[in-house]
Amino acid sequence: MKYLVTFTCLVLACCLFCSFMPNAADHVIYDNTIRLHVLANSDSEHDQSVKLAVRDAVLSEMETLLACAENPDDAVTVLSENLDRIRELCNEALVSLGENLTATVILSEEKYPTRNYEAMSLPAGVYKSLRIKIGAAEGQNWWCVLYPALCTNVAKTEESLIKTGFTPDQIEILTNGESPKYKIKFKILEIFGETFS
Repeated sequence: MKYLVTFTCLVLACCLFCSFMPNAADHVIYDNTIRLHVLANSDSEHDQSVKLAVRDAVLSEMETLLACAENPDDAVTVLSENLDRIRELCNEALVSLGENLTATVILSEEKYPTRNYEAMSLPAGVYKSLRIKIGAAEGQNWWCVLYPALCTNVAKTEESLIKTGFTPDQIEILTNGESPKYKIKFKILEIFGETFS
């Protein structure tokens, strides 16, 4: 009898734990998200302001470039085909500011820590990332979600996530829903993202 109770408790505990576990679809969060990462030349106040000016120039162009992207693969293709244009845009912004610096633009996979935004959170892990490195790129960085278009559209977070194809469960995880289940799923997803990246 004692063993039966122990076994039953273990089964129930496993079932409870599994209900909190992110499923394979939840891991798509990493594949469906493209980050923008802008690194300043240095931490000086001047270089930080230059970083923000370059960021603004890029974001303005991104709204146009990614407007027709219907899925993450489309977005990656558009970015890949326009890396030279984005680099030129960054360097034009630097020249207009009178800077003797150049920008490097890279589209690659990059490991990110957990990041909390105004309307959502993203678990730690590896994401596709458009990186803009200004000069020595040794200063504080700035990052946001380039796709879905949340860099300039935070007020429409849920709408953008739905349009991009995120499921209601994935949206609950990202927007840190009040349900403890989703908070636990987010944490487990984050641990998996850190461990297997």
